[in-house]
Amino acid sequence: MNYVLHLLVLLDIYFVLSLSLNIVMGYTGLLTLAHAGYFAFGSYVYALISLLLGWEFIPSSLIAILLTVLLSGMLSIASWRLRGDFFILFSLTIQVVFFTVLKNWHDPTQPVGSWGNMTNGDFGLAGIPSPSILGHEFDSRTEIAILFTAFAVGTAGLSYMLLASPWGRLLRALRDDELSARSLGKNVRLAKMQAIATSCGMAGFAGVMLASYQAFISPTSADMNEATLLFSMAIVGGVGNSVLGPFVGALLLIAIPEGLRFVDLPFSIAAELRLMVYGLMLVLLMHWRPQGVAGSYRME
Repeated sequence: MNYVLHLLVLLDIYFVLSLSLNIVMGYTGLLTLAHAGYFAFGSYVYALISLLLGWEFIPSSLIAILLTVLLSGMLSIASWRLRGDFFILFSLTIQVVFFTVLKNWHDPTQPVGSWGNMTNGDFGLAGIPSPSILGHEFDSRTEIAILFTAFAVGTAGLSYMLLASPWGRLLRALRDDELSARSLGKNVRLAKMQAIATSCGMAGFAGVMLASYQAFISPTSADMNEATLLFSMAIVGGVGNSVLGPFVGALLLIAIPEGLRFVDLPFSIAAELRLMVYGLMLVLLMHWRPQGVAGSYRME
């Protein structure tokens, strides 16, 4: 039962991440590889606030989300004129910077959380407290699974309302024909900045969920493997669908590798087989259904 609850918690976290990535990819048409960086940034901010200040889950989460939104908003200013391959390279640069900073902001002679040793490098941050709301600590896996499922459902509802609003229609307009949207007097730059900030704020909240669940965070949450996984979830599930596509992508890429663990195979080839199945699934999907399993928009 604990294993099932663990998978449910992971599904909740990556569902929120997929929802956030769908806003940028599915509704603005911008391919990004930087989401894992914002995911890790939110988790580190939450961890540091919890460890150093001892704040509860809600205020720590709000600060982590706010700082992630502000950082992504500032960085998005530099991408106003970028699109296509140039935007992908820009997002990849941000991703590499995040990983490099988290991995190297470390000095063993100074205490963790100090200016000289903010992230503790490869050793990461340990001892992060479990979620605590109004004095109640969610310390069992069942309670955390229920709490995170509520968070995921709430985030999905928020995403649906935003993308069904006039703002969501504006994002689809600039995705399909940015020049026409400009000709109608729409502030395309502001809409793009809002979409990136909203998306990254949700990614930061997913990082908060991961840190509070694992009680440990390390730079691996911002490496290219994580960035590729998130990108693949968006492609497999499909973009342009406000809720169903992200859910299908998160479910498939969590359930299939985990399901293969129960196949009676030698340990030496089990990991390689999971990667082969994962890669084969992506190739077949790109050939037979480029818009994803539940997507309504085909990325060019």
